[in-house]
Amino acid sequence: MQIESATVMLDCTRAALTGEMNFPDIVGRLSEIGVERYHADYSRQEITYYLQNGDSLVVPSPHAESPTGDDFDAKAVASAVRQSQQGEHTYPDFVRKTRAAGCVGYFVQITGRKAIYFGRNGDTHIELFPQR
Repeated sequence: MQIESATVMLDCTRAALTGEMNFPDIVGRLSEIGVERYHADYSRQEITYYLQNGDSLVVPSPHAESPTGDDFDAKAVASAVRQSQQGEHTYPDFVRKTRAAGCVGYFVQITGRKAIYFGRNGDTHIELFPQR
């Protein structure tokens, strides 16, 4: 993996955690360097980025501890997604809200233009990227 690609992934993670970049900007930047998908794992507090060439990189994504709901609430996850799209909260707020809704992580499929949120029992909620 090229150092420049790793730097972009690290910068995007940091910018999400600090609120410096929003989701569309992050996805655009990752797409430019060949990231096809990434997995945010709330339990391990890390994000794994997967490039089209088969390389991957695990980046720590520390966030404040918050309880994970026992039951997966797809409507609450969708609401948190909408708030993010409208710039109404930060990524740490998004993590807290989706965890409270029973979400343990998600995959962003950049090339497939969707995000798949999942709970501890295999429940899922799929969000398609907004139209360009």
